[in-house]
Amino acid sequence: MRKLKNNELGRISVDEFKSTPKTPLIVVLDNIRSLNNIGSVFRTSDAFLIEKIYLCGITATPPNKDIHKTALGATESVYWEYVEDTLTLIQKLKDLKIKVLAIEQAENSTKLNTFFPEKNQKYAIVMGNEVKGVQQEVVNASDMCIEIPQLGTKHSLNISVTTGVVLWDLFQKLQ
Repeated sequence: MRKLKNNELGRISVDEFKSTPKTPLIVVLDNIRSLNNIGSVFRTSDAFLIEKIYLCGITATPPNKDIHKTALGATESVYWEYVEDTLTLIQKLKDLKIKVLAIEQAENSTKLNTFFPEKNQKYAIVMGNEVKGVQQEVVNASDMCIEIPQLGTKHSLNISVTTGVVLWDLFQKLQ
């Protein structure tokens, strides 16, 4: 078995990415503090052809060298927009008939492995602050909460890891 070289990976250009049909998923970052986490979410969103990222509240925006360090150029391919208030954005998305999924440990949450997205339905996943999670008012406004089952002692994953797990799961279920 031989590792592939970069020129053998079949990467598409930024222009090709922008014209490629997207996965009907939107990522909402609710007050993310870590610039590395933000960059990682951009990179993961590029990998799975995510439609758009909304950066809300204190979440930093490109251009930023620390975001770029982990995004590796994905800030140029993935559409993004800054919105000051997450709750206002959630209402706007719901008005557009986009189902909003808060990724949070909550009463009556649905385990990710038992959630199956509807075909022809667009979803927005809301990822919360590294310490406080998704704001309670945003959880309240969401259509449902999705939780990654965890069996260890921590019951907590880094936001970039959580985003990767959730996007991969929903991406493959939507294929």
